[in-house]
Amino acid sequence: MSADHPTLPPVRLPADAELARDALAAPLLARAVRLARWAGPETRVDAGGELADEQLPEAAGVLGLADDEDGETWAGDAWRLAVDTGLVAVEDGEAEDLPGRAGPGENLALVTGGSPQDVLGLWLDGFDAVFADAAAPVIDDLDAILGEDGEIDVEALDWDPEAEAEFLEGVLGNLYLLTVSEGGAGDGPVPLPALAASMVVPDDMGEPTDDVLEQVSDAMMRLDEQFRLLEPIGLVEYQPVDEALMAEEGEEPAPPVDDEDVTRYGMVRLTPLGLYGIRARMLEAGLDAPAVGDLTEKGADALLDGIAGYPEAAAREETAAWLAGRDALAAARELLHAARGSDAGSPLRRLHCQQTLSLVGAEAEPAVREVLDDAELGGLARVWLAERGATDVPAPPESMIFWLAIDTIAAQLSSAGDLQELQELIEGLTGRHSGFFEAAWRVEHPATAEVLEAMGRLHRDKAAAKDARKAAFKARSRAGS
Repeated sequence: MSADHPTLPPVRLPADAELARDALAAPLLARAVRLARWAGPETRVDAGGELADEQLPEAAGVLGLADDEDGETWAGDAWRLAVDTGLVAVEDGEAEDLPGRAGPGENLALVTGGSPQDVLGLWLDGFDAVFADAAAPVIDDLDAILGEDGEIDVEALDWDPEAEAEFLEGVLGNLYLLTVSEGGAGDGPVPLPALAASMVVPDDMGEPTDDVLEQVSDAMMRLDEQFRLLEPIGLVEYQPVDEALMAEEGEEPAPPVDDEDVTRYGMVRLTPLGLYGIRARMLEAGLDAPAVGDLTEKGADALLDGIAGYPEAAAREETAAWLAGRDALAAARELLHAARGSDAGSPLRRLHCQQTLSLVGAEAEPAVREVLDDAELGGLARVWLAERGATDVPAPPESMIFWLAIDTIAAQLSSAGDLQELQELIEGLTGRHSGFFEAAWRVEHPATAEVLEAMGRLHRDKAAAKDARKAAFKARSRAGS
């Protein structure tokens, strides 16, 4: 019965121009741009492209951070981002022991001369670089992991780069889902303990064990470090874990109990730019992560199929955007044509077609009247006309009444809507039509048997439920004969 729906709810994103402004305002990228404009013939870098130590004080001054105790660190971070995103071009020294040079890179011109999409592409490169840094291990004692050759001994790190990246991807995916889901966090922040628990606590676990709580605590502290790194690129707004909770140096806080202020344990919120960035990574990974407005330029068939898994408000917003700028009558005809079919998704397409036509208004009436005699659309057309007070609507034949009933229930089953509303629909139909099941099993609709079986499960009157199951058996026998 169910058709393929998007794996994630649709996200509402600002226009690209607004997102591009947010990207350029992100502190880390803004600093990287300033350093790229500062870089010139006298700028010196080491063999790895890092800004030479003697240049860091001047770079911090350029950023207005000369008096900040972490100014040189911020300058180093911004320089690395400038190199990673092509805002700065690095040239190696002529000899191994000579410093290299640096200057503005090709991508610096995109900041003022590029399109919003160019700027967002630049920001995505920066996000990728910061993500890699966030997934890298935290090294407290460099000497302990240096090998005899002076190089870092990767095995001594006890670090699985794929597992770390997968964990952070999972966290950001959960945060995205909590933000875009109906009844989720929305624009509000998410407590860090809840986010950590979503990655650690099994779904079927009741009361977490002490071992699981310790894992949640470990995850919280790792996420605290990672979100501190991700905030300057504009991905999130983050309130860090309250350091006062650390009773002793190196001690990790336990997850909060109910009567404690959960905000002290960290709060994180995805920005619109963060939603854009995570969605971009999901799309690159092959996930179906729709955005409201994706279907605006597509045909009616793509619209009706695409909104099948959308929440009601998002579906209405998408269809309103699709209708805007289209000729009303032509749009109505296109919608009705796309609503035809006998595949598993067709009942829900017809339901969404009817709902979309309600946004078109009276201009759709000629197109609706054209399908009054259509076996699949005639019932829908009569309902639409009756809702608008038309008095000359021809009475439907009995076969159309029962076909529409089966089609309507099939659509509701596919939409996974409110169970009580579906039960009321079923009981209302059977209450208004005596002998409903005796007629219903004969309906020439591909979903007849499945609908009758569902009615047998959902009808709260035992006798009616039994009649529905008998009718479903007859429908299956008839279909197989």
